[in-house]
Parts: sequence; structure tokens; C-alpha cells
Amino acid sequence: MTAALRLLAAAALAALVSLASPAAHAQFAPSPAASEIPVAELPPEARRTLALIKKGGPYPYAKDGAVFGNREARLPKQKRGYYREYTVRTPGERTRGARRIVAGRAAEYWYTDDHYATFRRIRE
Repeated sequence: MTAALRLLAAAALAALVSLASPAAHAQFAPSPAASEIPVAELPPEARRTLALIKKGGPYPYAKDGAVFGNREARLPKQKRGYYREYTVRTPGERTRGARRIVAGRAAEYWYTDDHYATFRRIRE
């Protein structure tokens, strides 16, 4: 590839990035630290899941308790294995659905109802 062609490709890529919508960039933005939800405002299924987590199970889904990798960095950065995820049942949903609670080792809990796009810290 010639230098001129590389320069042209770099310029085209820069133009595409600059045209990307703000929503495309927001998809990878961390959830706001101030975003919280009181336990009382959680859906009843989430309150039941939270109680199961605190009790240590048993959990209804085989993937409950799996490591949550936080690859999109929407939760505070921690070493791998710090976070575990648990399914929050969605009435009428045949699959696991999009709702989860993610628990940190320091007994902090996060709720998502959009499959990890946003999180709200559960305030107890």
C-alpha cells in the first residue's frame, strides 16, 4: 500500500468516526455513578433475586453466579472475578430475559433491565 493510499484510508476512517452519531458513542459510556435505585423500587422479581443472592441460593438459572466481566466498563473497574451476575426473572419471558443483578465482592449490588447497557446501584 502506498503512502498516499494509506493517508486516504486514514482520512476516510476519520471522516466515518466523526459522522457517527452520539448514540453510537454512548453505547459504551459508563453508567452514571449517581444512578441509584432503592430496593423498594425494584421489581418484585429483582427483590426476590437479591434475597437469594444474600442467602447464597439456590438459584433458578444455571448461569446464576457466573463471573461478570464488565467488558464495557459500565461498573467501577475491578479485577476479573470481582463481579458475579444473577438473572432477574421477567414475567412472560421464555428466556432469561434482559434483567440482571450484578453483585460485587464488597456486597454492592447493581441492577440492569436492559442487558448491561445501563446499571443502577441498588441502595439498601
